[in-house]
Amino acid sequence: MTRFSIAIPEVDIGWAKSRVAAGEFASVDAYFSQLARRDRAEAEEQEWLEAELQKGLDSGVELRSSRQIFSDIRIKYLGENY
Repeated sequence: MTRFSIAIPEVDIGWAKSRVAAGEFASVDAYFSQLARRDRAEAEEQEWLEAELQKGLDSGVELRSSRQIFSDIRIKYLGENY
């Protein structure tokens, strides 16, 4: 594991220490490591969501009404006389 030194406001160090004291983390280092992992996961999720939204936008506009779409699905899978 690499050691890295950063300046953190005392209020944030106090918060991290309180989480350690409450038994939620083994150490202040563990708290900040978890914080970084959570941030990375949220950034990856945001990136995925934006890509999915872009796919939707790029797919174009559906001109049929939702009623027509469901009717077409029923006909496709259940036949004309559903």
